[in-house]
Amino acid sequence: MVRNSMRFQIGAVFTIIVLISLFVSFGMTKLLSEREVSIEQRYLTIAQDTVSLLALTEPDRQQQVLDLLSGYNVTGKIIKQGSQLPFSLTEEKVAPLFIAGASEPLFLNTEHGPIRFIGVPNIDNRGSTLILKVDFIVFVEALQRILLISLVTVLIIGGLLILLASHYIVKPVKRLTGAAKEMAKGNLDFRIKHSKKDEIGELMDSFNHMACELQKIDKIRENFVSNVSHEIQSPITAIRGFTRAISDGIIPAENQKEYLEIIYQETLRLSKLSDHLLRLASLDSDNHPFYPARYRLDEQLRRMILVTEPLWTEKHLHIELDLQDCQVYVDQDLFEQVWQNLINNAIKYSDENGWIEVLLEDNTEAVRVHINNTGQAIPETDLPHIFERFYMVDKARSQSGGGNGLGLSIAKKIIELHKCKIDVTSNEEEGTCFTVTIPG
Repeated sequence: MVRNSMRFQIGAVFTIIVLISLFVSFGMTKLLSEREVSIEQRYLTIAQDTVSLLALTEPDRQQQVLDLLSGYNVTGKIIKQGSQLPFSLTEEKVAPLFIAGASEPLFLNTEHGPIRFIGVPNIDNRGSTLILKVDFIVFVEALQRILLISLVTVLIIGGLLILLASHYIVKPVKRLTGAAKEMAKGNLDFRIKHSKKDEIGELMDSFNHMACELQKIDKIRENFVSNVSHEIQSPITAIRGFTRAISDGIIPAENQKEYLEIIYQETLRLSKLSDHLLRLASLDSDNHPFYPARYRLDEQLRRMILVTEPLWTEKHLHIELDLQDCQVYVDQDLFEQVWQNLINNAIKYSDENGWIEVLLEDNTEAVRVHINNTGQAIPETDLPHIFERFYMVDKARSQSGGGNGLGLSIAKKIIELHKCKIDVTSNEEEGTCFTVTIPG
């Protein structure tokens, strides 16, 4: 959902921060405006009260009363119409004071500034006018301090809210960092528990998935090392034992040829194992040579049957071919390895006098090759694992035939590199069938 989005949450948090800052600023501004209006109104009242005080004072002492106002940053002068104007005022400025019937105090300069002039017309019913010069600099400075305080307050509030928001955002990132460090230490069982539904939650789920995959890969690596060690150790042990026995004279001369043949077969097994391991390592890397080309698949399958003729004639197997003329666009050498592994596998696990069928189907969607053989069926529990490295359904039979459980793994890896597919079915009635699908 959108409201669970990290982008939405960040936007909402900063929108709230901006709104709070605006409300605080608005409140401060309103307070300052009201304060300024209040100050102006107060000075108008002071001017009116000064006139009342002057009315109670003797004319020769009125200037002394005005001098008392200097303590409040106010200077006062009493003038009559036509007399010299104080404070560099112009006739235009003081004209409203001499309007007939005027009696209320008013500001002579309407623009706001540090110096304001207040006039009170007809203070003694003889045409005298009081002009007060008010210096607002002190009050302007006070207002500036209040404004500065308000801005600092808004900054502090906004900063604190941003810190709280950043803590909320950074906290799960720190958890991810800690989890990554645990993974770096080798703790692949570590998982992050959370209930978040935003992008951070997706990232945590991805991290947990990555940890699971790494754990699987590590388990595969351990099994691979264990299997390789076992597969290598078995022929080495046999070779070492038989060579020691021959060199020590334990084995009679007439029997040595038989044991030398065993040693030779074990070296072939080691050579085949190393070749398969190198091929798998190359296929697993991104640097394996890959040269797809268009060629006749039916001719390649016929050739592979002829190459393996000594093997299937030895077991008196019947071969059935149903191959349509067909061209495919794949790496010819790599797929030759696929057919070799699958056909050899079919020959190895077929019973004496059995049969092998190779069927090639070509349609607009895909090319399918079926390699079917009679013989003992693969148990249903073993079917999901037959393409795993070093996995052998009948281990004793596989090793006696020189197998090491890598042939089908190599075939599947090559097929997957070509974005193709391999399937297998096996039952007692119909035998075992491997199907390779090559998209058209």
